[in-house]
Amino acid sequence: MDELEKLLRRDASALERFVRFRIPDRADAEDVLQEVLLTATERFPALRDREAFKPWLLAIARSRCADYFRDRGRAGESPLSLDDPEAAELPARPHDWIERIAVRDTLAQLGERDWEVLVLRFVLGLSEAETAARLGVPPGTVKSRLHLARERFRDMYPDAPQKKGVNTMKQNQNMKLPERMPDYSIRFLEEPPFPVRWEELMGWFIVPKEGERLRFAMYDFPERVRTMEVALEVTGPAEVHGLRGLAIRALEYEPVESERLDDQNPVERYLVAQLTDTHCRMLAEQHRQDGVLKCYTFLDGDAFLNNWGFGEDNCGNEIGLRHKGDIRRNGDQIEAADKPFLLDVVGRASVRLGGRDYDCVCVVDVNTYVEGAMSEQYIDKEGRTVLWRRFNRDDWALDRFGQRWMERFPDNERILVNGETYVHWYDCITDHVIK
Repeated sequence: MDELEKLLRRDASALERFVRFRIPDRADAEDVLQEVLLTATERFPALRDREAFKPWLLAIARSRCADYFRDRGRAGESPLSLDDPEAAELPARPHDWIERIAVRDTLAQLGERDWEVLVLRFVLGLSEAETAARLGVPPGTVKSRLHLARERFRDMYPDAPQKKGVNTMKQNQNMKLPERMPDYSIRFLEEPPFPVRWEELMGWFIVPKEGERLRFAMYDFPERVRTMEVALEVTGPAEVHGLRGLAIRALEYEPVESERLDDQNPVERYLVAQLTDTHCRMLAEQHRQDGVLKCYTFLDGDAFLNNWGFGEDNCGNEIGLRHKGDIRRNGDQIEAADKPFLLDVVGRASVRLGGRDYDCVCVVDVNTYVEGAMSEQYIDKEGRTVLWRRFNRDDWALDRFGQRWMERFPDNERILVNGETYVHWYDCITDHVIK
């Protein structure tokens, strides 16, 4: 096997995802992929840096996708602007998009003197002497200004380490949702479920639109105690491998075990999500762990899909919810089809929570992220989640917890899914219903 063939095999899945994300028609996408491979084969001998093969290959794919839309005269902008010189190459580091947002936002919070000296020195790349000449001050003044400005920038930057002696109780004052899960009741109705446009990012409850912000909290049962609260805010536009989306900052207060990173409290993540006419999907996730900035994008295969993606080729969750017949519910019994990415409307229910009644559709998903996990989600006519409930198959993660769920929580609610017992574990509510 020659070198080119080895590299193409290594990066084949990333290339396919890259093209299919842009071209929905499968046959057309296959044609474009063939054109990319042909171009790569012809140009490979001229590629000097073999370490840059993947971004080089994806840059070719971007150009071929642009040709596809231009040649067919389709409406809408191509993912690649041929007039944009910055779009000629894929960024070398996939987390650059989010760092730019964080740096820009932090600089904007600084005073004019700090902003000026940092931009001249580190953004424009001037030396200390050149910065001093531009500002009309002695070099020693620039040095002292830089020291203070960097300290203030470090304190304001989202990834700034927590200083010693900071009281975590002060952080927890940001917890807004109740410490205990409010009482609620669910009554299924005879009326058919209504169609609803559900634009929330699956599992995070926020709609990826400018100006959106939201909080949600998790509550373990049977204690009904709050275990984690998450504050989310859309911070602005973002781009991942040429796809436009919105960056979302997430702060996880008192993170549960599966969300913990070092000793961080809160854990901070940046998500990038994209809302299309038909789906809402995650494009990337970033966090810092052990002092290392880690970023995962939709091109990273199972490493991304198993944690952040959903649907075939990470198409995301459908926006237009309707009953498809893949999942059927009759009381505490659920029958689910044998297929991946199961999510379906199973009925209509009246949910009373926080002293209010909500007319909802009940949406059930089975084994969407983890084998042996199931959830039911109650969504109102505005397309917002009123209540989300997690269930585990009786033998789920038995090696990890050392106990079956019916033994661990004998009094928790149970549901049969295709004849197997699933046990209620925890609930989530948002400030959409608890204000």
